[in-house]
Amino acid sequence: MELDRLDRAILAVLQQDARISLQDIGVRVGLSTTPCWSRIKKMENAGVIQGYTVRIDPAAIGFAETVIVQVTLESHSDETLEAFGKALADIPEVLEAFLISGDYDYHIRIAVRDTRDYERLLRERLYRIPGIRHSRSCFVLRRLKENLAPPLEIQVPPAPPRNEGTAKRDQRHPRGSRGKV
Repeated sequence: MELDRLDRAILAVLQQDARISLQDIGVRVGLSTTPCWSRIKKMENAGVIQGYTVRIDPAAIGFAETVIVQVTLESHSDETLEAFGKALADIPEVLEAFLISGDYDYHIRIAVRDTRDYERLLRERLYRIPGIRHSRSCFVLRRLKENLAPPLEIQVPPAPPRNEGTAKRDQRHPRGSRGKV
């Protein structure tokens, strides 16, 4: 799906507040409610908008520590990678997992209560996954930057400038000139 200027504006508004009313979205982007709703539905159906979530502060529910774990696997077969990915998906403390290039195969972000909770997680869950050759863990001391949205907020760039010679007419002004209909 190709996104135009209005689609990108709607996405930027929704990333700021996914609970905003259609009417308020319309006011911010310059559309009425029905076209806003239609555009949002098209973006949902195309998979551009993947869902709406609630952000929860992990520390507020008892998960005060974040650990970054890097893992190297014994094998890199498709079956091993798929099984490892499925095993990580079954561990609720795993917030994010990335298959990466470089010295390690995976970069995993985990939320835990404290160091004892992390030790329990290693023994009872992570190290029971077959095929781990090596891992390295680092406790996060302080978060310096965080962009949030499902899963992370992506800054929606504006639509590229239209080529004046082949530009379609402005959707709101059928004759192509602003305000002269």
